[in-house]
Formats: sequence, structure tokens, C-alpha cells
Amino acid sequence: MRKLLLVAFLVAACGKSKDSGPVNKDNGSGSQPASDTPKTGAVDLTGAGATFPAPLYAKWIAEYAKATPGVAINYQSIGSGGGIKQITEKTVDFGASDAPMKDEELAKAPGTLVHFPTTLGAVVLAYNLPDVKDQLKLTPDIVAGIFLGDIKTWNDKKIADANPGVKLPGDAISVAYRSDGSGTTAVFTSYLSAISPAWKDKVGAGKSVSFPVGSGGKGNEGVAGLIKTTPGTIGYVEIAYAKQTNQPFALIANKAGKFVAPSPDSISAAAAGVTMPDDFRVSIVNAEGDGAYPIASFTYLLVYQDMDDPVKGKAVAQFIWWALHDGQKFCAPLDYAPVPDAVIKREEAKLRSLTAKGQPLLPAS
Repeated sequence: MRKLLLVAFLVAACGKSKDSGPVNKDNGSGSQPASDTPKTGAVDLTGAGATFPAPLYAKWIAEYAKATPGVAINYQSIGSGGGIKQITEKTVDFGASDAPMKDEELAKAPGTLVHFPTTLGAVVLAYNLPDVKDQLKLTPDIVAGIFLGDIKTWNDKKIADANPGVKLPGDAISVAYRSDGSGTTAVFTSYLSAISPAWKDKVGAGKSVSFPVGSGGKGNEGVAGLIKTTPGTIGYVEIAYAKQTNQPFALIANKAGKFVAPSPDSISAAAAGVTMPDDFRVSIVNAEGDGAYPIASFTYLLVYQDMDDPVKGKAVAQFIWWALHDGQKFCAPLDYAPVPDAVIKREEAKLRSLTAKGQPLLPAS
């Protein structure tokens, strides 16, 4: 089985010179700023944060290494909370978070931080029920009841009613959740707060909350491991982690009452009816639409509007540009959804506005 690279991704490109031309050819989504790899040697970039997009970021970094001379990128998937902390402290060149930073978090940064949506993904409810062969269907009421601790066994009447004809065990339900500061948790608890007044009042939403029941695991990989090794367990993970551990995941009833499977199409459908604000900070959980998967999210790279190092700043801007153009074709094969074209056009303008010590990093057009 292919392993997820979940601690650090370090890849380096070499062998081409500055005169070899652009970073990559335009794929039709927008003109590509020319590469300007410094003559002084390789550029080393470090980033840290969300585990949610880590499988995709690993692929991007590997592909970017093939296309771009002299740029090495080290991405540590330590969770969104860690990514926000490190970019705030300027110990990394870019941060990553599934949860948009709150106003109070932005106020703590020593400069203006910009959010760049890079892809969209799904949080799934994976479970370990070896004797249940049918894919479970869960309503919002059931999901909230399980994580509040009100639904305690797998043959509870509410679960049975949603899954007629499925033989459910009488085993106790074990809940797995994230123990670290997590954008995945922020997405999932935002969903729970949207569909359950009881959850909103008792627990609330955030990167770290006090779960009423269950056991914690670090990172998406930690929660996936708890589910994999403990029969009767259910937990929330990004879809790639459920697939990598061969764990089934539930169909979730959306706002329209339709049971929907997570897929690039259903994730895109969740974003279709949402108005994107100028700062790109938006939630798409519990979205309208028959085909919308209800626990979906954008995920973001975080960079400073004005960076300290012109060389690293240009390399970061060029990598994000590549990710928003050539990189998007790698989203769907890994179960992510590409960023809508209209959003990418707005991100292009934001990328062109980035500076280092007041000087533009990318060409104006």
C-alpha cells in the first residue's frame, strides 16, 4: 500500500539553469509568470500546517521539483493550528490551514496575512464494522447524536431506521477525534454547529474543542489509525486517509435531505452556491443543493502580503501560481476538487499584489 507522507515532504529540483525558461507552460488558466531562479543557488522553502491536504501537497511538491530548477520545498503536516502558529511567528515561509484564520488570530501576526484557497476536500465519517458490508447512511441527527454521546450503540433505532435491511451489531460505539489543533476539526465542528443546536450550545466549533466522548489521535493519520485498529469505532478524517487505510465511510444526508457520497463533483457542488468574499475566508459546510456533500471545505496556504526575503518571496509566489494552474489537474485523482476558475482568477490578482520589502514579486500582467 502506498504510504501517505505525513511528517515531512522534502524534494529538490536540480539540473536546469535560469536560462531554461519559464517555471512551467501555461495550461490555459492564466499566463504564467516567468521563472527567475536566483543565480546565487537553490532556494529552500519551508511550510507547515494542515494534514487535510497533505497527500495532495506531497504530489505537488514532487511534480514541482521536476518542473522547477533550484527550488526545494519542505512541508511538515503538523495540523492547521501548528501552521497558523508557525506562520504567525515567521518560522516558516508559508503556513497551511483548512480553517480560515479568525480576526483575532490575524491581529496577532506581525504583518498582513493573505489566504490562498488551493483545493477543496471532504471530511468523511469512517468506521470499523467488519460484519457490515453495506455502506452506512447517516443523517445529521445521527451524526450529532453519536458525537454528543447520546447514541451509544450501533443498532440504535435512529441508525437502524436510516439503514433498513442492514444487520447492525449491538456493539458500543467508540468515537475517535483529533487531539491536536486541527482545521479538519474546525470543519467538522462547524458542520455539527450548523446542524445541531445542542452541539453548538454545549461544544461549539473550533480547531480544538472538548469532545463529550471518545479518544483523540494526532493528525488525520492518528484518527485513521484509531479507526483501523479498534472495531466499533467511528471518526472524522479527510477522505484520502480513509481510502489509504481501506476503511468504509458513510453517506451523509445533506441539507436537501439527499444521501451523498464525497467525491470531487459533490465537493464542487458544495462550493457552487457560496459567494466568495474578497479575503477568501469562507465556510461551505451544510451547503444548499441536491448534489452537495455537506462536510466540505476549502483549504488554504497562508503567506504575508509583504515578505521579508525577496528571493524566497518570489519562489513562494511562483509555487502558489503553479499550484493554482498546473497543479489543479492532480486534485481529482486524489479525491480533492479543483478550485473554481472564477476564484483562481481572483487569486491571480492577489498573487500579483504580493511584495517583498515593498517590491512586486510577480509581473503585473
